[in-house]
Amino acid sequence: MESEPLLTGSINRGSVDYGSRHNSRSDAESPVTRPASYSGSEQEHDGDLYIQQAVVFIEDAIQYRSINHKVDSGSLRLYRWYYSRICQWGLGLTIAVILALAFVEKPSSVTHTSDPRFRPAAWEPPCGLTEAIELVCLLIFITDVAVKSHLIGWEEFCTNKWLIGYVLVIAASVVDWTITVSMLCNETIRVRRLLRPFFLLQNSSLMKKTLKCIKRTLPEIASVILLLALHLCLFTMVGMLIFPKSEEPEKNGEWQAYFRNLPQALSSLLVLLTTANNPDVMVPAYSLNRGYALFFILFSVCGTYILMNLLTAIIYNQFRGYLLMSVKTSVIRRRLGIRAAFEVLCCQVQGHSIDSEGHVGKVRVDTVLEVMSRVQMKSYYRQAVVTAARQFSAGFMDGEAFQRLFDELDKDRIKEHPPNPQYSSPFLQWIQNTCSHYYLTVVGNVVALANVICICTVLVLDSEKTVSQRDDYYMEVINCAFILYYLLEMVLKLIAFGWRGYLSYKNNIFDGVFTVLLLVLQIAIVATYKIPYQASSPAQRGVMSLWEMVRLANMLIVFRFLRIIPEIKLMALVASTLVDLVKNLRAFAGILVVVYYVYAVIGIWLFHGAIRPPGSPSTVSNSSTENRTSNYTMECGSYEQLEYWPNNFDDFASSLVLLYDVMVVNNWQVFMDAYTRYTTEWSKVYFVSWWLTSSVMWVNLFVALILENFTYKWDKSHALSVSDVERMRYETTVQRMFREHIQEPTQEELLVQLQHHPHLHLTR
Repeated sequence: MESEPLLTGSINRGSVDYGSRHNSRSDAESPVTRPASYSGSEQEHDGDLYIQQAVVFIEDAIQYRSINHKVDSGSLRLYRWYYSRICQWGLGLTIAVILALAFVEKPSSVTHTSDPRFRPAAWEPPCGLTEAIELVCLLIFITDVAVKSHLIGWEEFCTNKWLIGYVLVIAASVVDWTITVSMLCNETIRVRRLLRPFFLLQNSSLMKKTLKCIKRTLPEIASVILLLALHLCLFTMVGMLIFPKSEEPEKNGEWQAYFRNLPQALSSLLVLLTTANNPDVMVPAYSLNRGYALFFILFSVCGTYILMNLLTAIIYNQFRGYLLMSVKTSVIRRRLGIRAAFEVLCCQVQGHSIDSEGHVGKVRVDTVLEVMSRVQMKSYYRQAVVTAARQFSAGFMDGEAFQRLFDELDKDRIKEHPPNPQYSSPFLQWIQNTCSHYYLTVVGNVVALANVICICTVLVLDSEKTVSQRDDYYMEVINCAFILYYLLEMVLKLIAFGWRGYLSYKNNIFDGVFTVLLLVLQIAIVATYKIPYQASSPAQRGVMSLWEMVRLANMLIVFRFLRIIPEIKLMALVASTLVDLVKNLRAFAGILVVVYYVYAVIGIWLFHGAIRPPGSPSTVSNSSTENRTSNYTMECGSYEQLEYWPNNFDDFASSLVLLYDVMVVNNWQVFMDAYTRYTTEWSKVYFVSWWLTSSVMWVNLFVALILENFTYKWDKSHALSVSDVERMRYETTVQRMFREHIQEPTQEELLVQLQHHPHLHLTR
């Protein structure tokens, strides 16, 4: 894979956000960047255009964006405005709003419970309210696609499948919206709900790459799933032969419950593959003969512990390979953007005939500094690049040196804490020396642990008492003593480090926020209930009772105890891995949201109102009443006996919860059995497909990426101390996780790629 050319036509065409086409355009359509010698305002105008182009190319490189867009002055201004923070946040908010409409549209989720036995009539917005909001969102999407199309040009637009799909989805949504309005919101199915997740997909380049990787991984996954299906069918037939219907009714337990017919036997063993019905499925046979246990054990060992884990390994290995190829494209984008910035700056140098003499193929350091002052990037990395650029005393730098400047983007940030304040007082100096020692933090952690142990002891002693029987006085006095110590510790650290140094530690910020909240709450308790008071609990005064205020204080104290996490290296790495997953692996979670959304909408279409409890007012017709009564059962372990009524497809929110319950695979056969009884046997296809998509494929992918993320951070920090880990800010992105496995493109390959830029013509 690494031996293949890094920059080919296929990469150029398939890896860009908006597409690229290797054709030339007239100078009237797109500006041509070329060396020339001008004078006066014309020379200044061209010089400023070169700088604008370099600024945009560097910003594209930082964000791993394609550089195949128009580069004239007006288009560059529009381009930077489009990718500004406010525009992108506005577009993201629009996508969130249109997706959230499913919670309030009919059937509405605006009720305090999803249990049909206790659920009141849901509030439903009047016709036209959600439609008006949706129309505004669609108009924003139309503007979005129009701006994108203008920036890349018509011919580039026609080659991009995502943008064409974007237009088609918007058009279909507008048509469906028009039908809804014309029918006064009385239509039964809104097709556009199923299309809304597309807006989330097309707005993230990493999400699109992830989806492409999953698509390419499917053939390998299908081969293992086929083997798994063969394993399932083989054991199903063997099971039906081992457990036939007997002449003796007392020996028909296994046949009656699990192997009565082929669909029932298949679903029973499929559920056993997830261990959700183990050991229930083998108990009737096992009670008759010990030897029957071998059948189920052999099935579980081969299926659950071998084939399923093999499937996980194949998914991870194949997906990781395709993701590596995708990340390689992102790295090429960064290198290409930086090289493009260098080339246009070279054109500016060559435009000055005097300055360019002897410096062909080089850029001025002053020009680089001016460009960096305009680039939108993190201040830390800007300072690092500027510092590296100022080290070129000759005033010029070549292409390789220019590329090396931006290697700072791939380095981890080292956070330096401000120096401690200087005190003239010997007493303050003694406090500073004593309280800046690590032992003060250790003592604080021990005190916090003692406080949590006290809370646990009181909770155990009062576990059988009602709220009115509990004496909160002692707990309040204990908490008051500990809170005073927390306040003292915070003040001492502020003296030792100064307020800037204190706030430079995230652990101190976390600790200080909870200490201030506890202090405010303690003052409120004393002011309200005048501690000390009588032994019996006082009556409630104000908004909260004493028990509620003490309980809130206990919760804050327990959460404050999490301050120990950064002090333990392994726990700190685990916690930072979780934070990085939230920040940097949002694309993978985004696709999971898309899948949840689509399945929830389909589930509402298929199963809305399918299950109603006895006596439900929604059961209106006699035929439906008889059908529901005949399907109703109170058999042990059934949907009805377990009272799973809140888990249904009656609205969007409850559908999401039910899909999560199935993904966890604990008792998921209960839902499948219930909807099979109340609807049709084909409903099993829906639940099995969801299990394959969510639990088998996506959960395994997510686990694999967690392992990759944690391994990356562990390998980089295993030789560091706890304090060094705290100082090191790992920018753990997907690109960095696979960075060391990627081959760098050569300068010649980058120049060849730039020569095919659809809007930028370089003649140097």
